[in-house]
Amino acid sequence: PVVDILFPLIGGLGMFLLGMALLTDGLKAFAGSALRSALGRLTGSPLRAFTAGATATALVQSSSATTVAVIGFVSAGLLTFPQALAVVFGASLGTTGTSWIVSGVGLKISVGLYALPIVGVGAFMRLTARGRWRELGTAVAGFGLIFVGIDVLQDGMGQVAASWDLRRLPSTGIGGHLLGMLIGAVMTVLMQSSSGAVATTLTAYHSGAIGFEQASSLVIGAAVGTTVTGMLAAIGAGVPARRTAAAHVLFNLATGLIAIILLPLFLRWIDWSQDRYGLEPGAMSLAAFHTAFIALGVVLFLPWVNRIARLIERLVPDRGPELTRHLDRTVLHVPDMALEASKRALSATAVGWFEWIRAGLIAGHEPSRHPDEIELRRALGDIEQFLARVPNINHNPRLLPERVAQVHALDHLTRLASRWRQWPGLREPLTDHEMAAAVTKACGILRLAADGLAKGAPEGWSEQVAKESMELADKRKAQRSGVLDQTAEGRWQPGQALHYLDAMRWLDHVCYHGWRASHYLAAGPLEAINGTGDRTEPDAADDADSPAPLPTEDTDTHPDRPDNPDEKAGTA
Repeated sequence: PVVDILFPLIGGLGMFLLGMALLTDGLKAFAGSALRSALGRLTGSPLRAFTAGATATALVQSSSATTVAVIGFVSAGLLTFPQALAVVFGASLGTTGTSWIVSGVGLKISVGLYALPIVGVGAFMRLTARGRWRELGTAVAGFGLIFVGIDVLQDGMGQVAASWDLRRLPSTGIGGHLLGMLIGAVMTVLMQSSSGAVATTLTAYHSGAIGFEQASSLVIGAAVGTTVTGMLAAIGAGVPARRTAAAHVLFNLATGLIAIILLPLFLRWIDWSQDRYGLEPGAMSLAAFHTAFIALGVVLFLPWVNRIARLIERLVPDRGPELTRHLDRTVLHVPDMALEASKRALSATAVGWFEWIRAGLIAGHEPSRHPDEIELRRALGDIEQFLARVPNINHNPRLLPERVAQVHALDHLTRLASRWRQWPGLREPLTDHEMAAAVTKACGILRLAADGLAKGAPEGWSEQVAKESMELADKRKAQRSGVLDQTAEGRWQPGQALHYLDAMRWLDHVCYHGWRASHYLAAGPLEAINGTGDRTEPDAADDADSPAPLPTEDTDTHPDRPDNPDEKAGTA
């Protein structure tokens, strides 16, 4: 009866897919940031990036998980696109591990009965354990469910083999191969899992429902069909996601077409390996073929990874704002990556503001630079909105200080932008020869701050910016007393003196906010990415040896200035 065929097929496939999902989700949650940290550290050269991608995918049994992590790294600016491309190649090879698990264990040994206790142990851990062990229980239950599903799927495929002779379908020639490839791709799209399509193919071949050549075409189609999921996920996503999806499609499609064309040679190689090296006929040979044609694609394309990356970058250009290109919504679900992305955007925006104000001071008029003032202000607004969308991390003592520091930096850059609006009214005194030394000093501070951020905040740089800023503050206080005395003696007109003092105060405020923004952006990359350690919010004790005491964040200039009664001292 049809029921005897459909029910085991649907149920077995469903249990297999559910088991794969539980295994992947559990391992991702159990490994946590450690897996992302290792992936981030092991992606220097294209070969290392490929190895990292293959290893990570083999561990979590999901190329999608690795691809999503790669998109996050590229979006946050932690990986270059050529490195990400190599990781994608590795993920395609790593996902062939499913073939070996199914053919080596699931089909050779009827472990369905023995896998049931594994499901029970995993479910018990899921219900009773805490923290990461609870997630490990999810992975254990998923692992057991995979083999239960394979066992049930085998029964269904046995019924198919007894009822219909699928071997009569076209299986030879380019037409038969393309038909099989198309069927494999459709299976993958419908299941939303290449692992499910490959497991179904392996089970059908093991049960005798289809021949080896048909199974080979289906496996190739599964590799091509898995790219559809990535394409659908990339719709409406940022440029890194679209480029990564394009790379996945290009690699798998090209590899699949090469495999179809060279399929007769692959079949001869399989026969030769069985005779020469004792490769086990059956599903193990099919798993070897799956790995072999993906490996061939890696050998052909990995040496050209940089050229392929440039080609994809031309096909999918980045037309978005340069300053906020790392603010991709696809990384918001991973707070450490999201904070790294916002930090890089803040640093780029800070450099833009410092260079913009410095150019205006030097030229004495509105500078004609890119990015311009409108783009700089828009970037601050975009960063503010992005930070507001980062998930709640109040419970995370490692990430919370980083978010607080970025809010401080954003506050100081916003105040700096507000100060720039006052510049047109102060243009005359700022271009006066009496102000030349102070303007030169301020330009040097802004240049120092911009260079330090652009170079990744070298050691001692933030302290040097603080020292230079405090020297300007001392100069302002000394000149203020002198100007007021000279005004009382009649050597300055009161209006002229007040205008001059406003200009000095404006320079002081600008450099102060530049210093404080630099101070909060001076820490290295997040520990979650490269394992450098935790960083805490600077407080009064931390700044005891700083060149200047730190004001509260609602004050606008340096503390300890008796000449400015509306300012109050405190700590940042």
